[in-house]
Amino acid sequence: MIAIIDYGAGNLRSVQNTLDAVGAQYAVVQQAEAVEQASKIILPGVGHFGQMMRALEEKKLRGVLVDRIRAGVPFLGICLGMHALFEGSEEAPELAGFGLLPGIVKRFPAGARVPHMGWNQLDVKPGSKLVRNGAYVYFAHSYFAPVVDATSATCDYSLRFTAAVEQANLFGVQFHPEKSGPLGLETVRAFVEL
Repeated sequence: MIAIIDYGAGNLRSVQNTLDAVGAQYAVVQQAEAVEQASKIILPGVGHFGQMMRALEEKKLRGVLVDRIRAGVPFLGICLGMHALFEGSEEAPELAGFGLLPGIVKRFPAGARVPHMGWNQLDVKPGSKLVRNGAYVYFAHSYFAPVVDATSATCDYSLRFTAAVEQANLFGVQFHPEKSGPLGLETVRAFVEL
């Protein structure tokens, strides 16, 4: 069973619709016990990094999520959910991320139109399990993750940033697969079928 983490915000309904479209079994969960039983985990995210991290802490989900990822459970972070994988974010510098990937999520520089909203093309490293090179996907974000060793796809918007990460059982996408049409469905299906 795939656990979709409900921390009190986020685009849960559209993620559920995408999982329905690919025939996946899932449950929307808020309890640590349910996360411990999950075969895969999805952390969708929209909104503010600080609000998400505080909510995960209050619901006692932060520690169990990190433990399950370290134990090898496949994890997919979407947008803000991917940001959680890094050390932190300029959006809430007082709060730490999961620290599973190096670096700090930063706001697009002055002069860049934010939020970065709309369709952009991916530049994908060979061997990606989730995304296809040249695919156009839908973005909606004001903060970006740095390019790191785990980066499997990048995108250019005033600068080059991480559009997807893949490292063992850990996956994340900056774009919204649930809003990216057939190619987004393909990304979610690839995660479900891992």
